[in-house]
This record gives sequence, structure tokens and C-alpha cells, in this order.
Amino acid sequence: MEMETVKLAQIVRKWFPDMLPFLDQKELNSMIILRDGLTILEPEDAMEIIQYSICEHQNSAFLH
Repeated sequence: MEMETVKLAQIVRKWFPDMLPFLDQKELNSMIILRDGLTILEPEDAMEIIQYSICEHQNSAFLH
């Protein structure tokens, strides 16, 4: 399997669509590189990616 680049929105829509209203557009548009592609991503891994992305956006907000 090859690496795949997707938007965080694709991950959220696939595993946790109920979280969409709680994420802003900047977070949803974040580009995520998946080593083995979207098709074999597990829900636990998807949640970890979402949490990390939220933290990254919060950290960058504090820096501005």
C-alpha cells in the first residue's frame, strides 16, 4: 500500500461524522499523510489523528 494524503475532513466523515460540527474549517482542511492509506485506517488511529490535529491547531492559535 502506498502513502496517501487526505484532508482531516475525510477521516472525520468516515469514522466520526458526528464530530464535524465541532471542528472548524481550518482543522477540517488539514492535510494528513497516511502511511498505508485511508482504507486500512482503524477507528482508534483515526481518533488519535483527529485529537492530534486539534491540539496542533490550538497550539498554533496560542502562538499568533
